[in-house]
Amino acid sequence: MSIEVAAAAAAAVELPTEVAEKQPHRLERKWSFWFDNQSKPKQGATWGASLRKVYTFDTVEEFWCLYDQIFRPSKFTGNADFHLFRAGVEPKWEDPECANGGKWTVNSNRKADMDNMWLETLMALIGEQFDEGDELCGVVASVRQRQDKVSLWTKTAANEAVQMGIGRKWKEIIDVPDKISYSFHDDARSKKSSGRYSV
Repeated sequence: MSIEVAAAAAAAVELPTEVAEKQPHRLERKWSFWFDNQSKPKQGATWGASLRKVYTFDTVEEFWCLYDQIFRPSKFTGNADFHLFRAGVEPKWEDPECANGGKWTVNSNRKADMDNMWLETLMALIGEQFDEGDELCGVVASVRQRQDKVSLWTKTAANEAVQMGIGRKWKEIIDVPDKISYSFHDDARSKKSSGRYSV
């Protein structure tokens, strides 16, 4: 699915009549879905050139319409990234909210596992299940041919106590038995080894 198709599909989403007539269930904050198709990068293009904001929402009903019709990772071909970030935060290291942060990452070899981890994480974010909600920037699902991954981005990498709390909670939410690790965006930028914290 191309960026244009995803954007058009999101714009065309209409709430069922019975849902539209009822009072919508407002979320505590607005969230934005982003899409990045890295399968055909243009020569010389900078990273993020194909990154597009697709839809911003602030109700439970909008979320479910978007998720059911568009944002399920197993529906997409390899080399695509899906992002759900707080409105006003771009899924880039350079964004002021992300610049001093990092990410918790989980790998997945099965599409069904990927879809489950992605959905559980989305619901935890929009449902404000993390005690450190203001510390969270968003989540990225990276669909690849060999191994998919989900990464939970946070604001303050150096605050180990906060990051460990987030990591433990996320591991519980997505129910993975293996250790998950946290890397600083600064390490990734300078290509240093990652995995500063783990739970």
